[in-house]
Amino acid sequence: MDLYYGSFHALKNINISIPEKEITAFIGPSGCGKSTFLKSLNRMNDLVEGCRISGDILLDGVDIYKDKMDVNVLRKRVGMVFQKPNPFPMSIYDNIAYGPRTHGIHNKAQLDEIVERSLRDAAIWDEVKDRLNKSALGMSGGQQQRLCIARALAVEPEVLLMDEPTSALDPISTSKVEELAMELKENYTIIMVTHNMQQAARISDKTAFFLLGELVEMGPTESVFATPVDKRTEDYISGRFG
Repeated sequence: MDLYYGSFHALKNINISIPEKEITAFIGPSGCGKSTFLKSLNRMNDLVEGCRISGDILLDGVDIYKDKMDVNVLRKRVGMVFQKPNPFPMSIYDNIAYGPRTHGIHNKAQLDEIVERSLRDAAIWDEVKDRLNKSALGMSGGQQQRLCIARALAVEPEVLLMDEPTSALDPISTSKVEELAMELKENYTIIMVTHNMQQAARISDKTAFFLLGELVEMGPTESVFATPVDKRTEDYISGRFG
């Protein structure tokens, strides 16, 4: 696929196959196209004026742009967690129930079950179960980010996109989110943009290195870090880059 912002060619001839139920990390310097590509995968770039995509992006063999896929259905299947935690200004319970309600679930018992399951899956149930009716804005940054992961899980996606999900967090919260990602890959396909190469090395199965809008290389994380094929990848990983 190729992506343009007006006349600017932001992503060039990206060919990539992302395996299911693994963590794929996107690494590379700022402005190289990682987040732009990530946002193409659930059509967040539709919101950007002048953005144009050519080529194919297939989810289970269906083109998410050309095959008239409903954007709401797509974003239910492909959830997203952003760099900064962005809980809604409402209760912890309502944050999680928001998505299921949007998709037509209003039965209280069913919502209770979804809220508990999602918070358990995001490893935060025990911390918040006694204050579900309190505002989510009163939580710590690390808790808010896990709440946002729980909110994404509540609509039962197949794929979870994470755009630098730990960059605003302290080391303890970061390690909780990393542990959580590793547990979640049993049931979800996770794609994570990270500036933290140690993080990519610790938790991802595959790593893709982007540079100036191009996908330079992708492979098993261990081999990309130990024996990169391209000299530019080697320079970036060793810190000689730029």
